[in-house]
Amino acid sequence: MLNIYILRHGETLYNADGNRYCGRTDIGLTEKGYEQAKKVCSQVKDICFDAVYSSTLQRAKLTAQIASGKEEVITDERLIEVDFGLWEGKTREQFVAENAGVWESWDEDPFVSRAGETGETGKEVVERVDDFFKELLNKYPAGSNIMVVAHNGVNRLYLAYKLGMSLRNYRKIAMQNSVLSLVTLEGAGELVLHKLNCSG
Repeated sequence: MLNIYILRHGETLYNADGNRYCGRTDIGLTEKGYEQAKKVCSQVKDICFDAVYSSTLQRAKLTAQIASGKEEVITDERLIEVDFGLWEGKTREQFVAENAGVWESWDEDPFVSRAGETGETGKEVVERVDDFFKELLNKYPAGSNIMVVAHNGVNRLYLAYKLGMSLRNYRKIAMQNSVLSLVTLEGAGELVLHKLNCSG
C-alpha cells in the first residue's frame, strides 16, 4: 500500500482572474499561491517523503518544491493539466456564450467528449494519469509516502474514475488550491480516499 499525498498547485493569476481555464498555459503562482504552498510545508514537516512528483508545468513544480521542502522534484508529463482546447484562457461564462453545445456535450459525458472541442477526452486523461499511478505501485515498496502535485481537472477526473463515479460527476469533487488530500493505493490499483482538502 502506498500513501499518496495529492495536491492541486497553488493559486495562479488565471485562478484569481475569474477562474479562467488554464490547461497547458505555463503560468506561475501568485503571492497567495506561494503562501498556500508554504502552509502545506509546515503541515507535512513530520512526514518523510520517499519521492515528490509533479506535472511539468511550473505552477505544479514550484508548489511541489515549496510544499515538500525538497528541491528535487520528479516531473512527469502524464500529470499535466487537461488540454482544454478552445476554452483555454477563458471563463466558463465566456466559452459557453461562444458555443453552448460544446460545453453541454462535455458536461453530459466528459468520458467521450473533447474539452473545448479540440482538447482531450476524459478517457484520455484518466488513462494517462492511471498509468502514472500504476507505475508508482510497481516502483515503490509498501508503506512509502509519495507527494504528487498536479491540477484541478486531472486530479478530480482521476479521483472520480477510481472511486467508481461517472466522470460527469467529477466537478462534484472540490479541490482547493494547495490543500492536501490523502489516498492509499494497493497492489491491484485499488484507491481509498482518506482525506480531501485537509488543511490541519
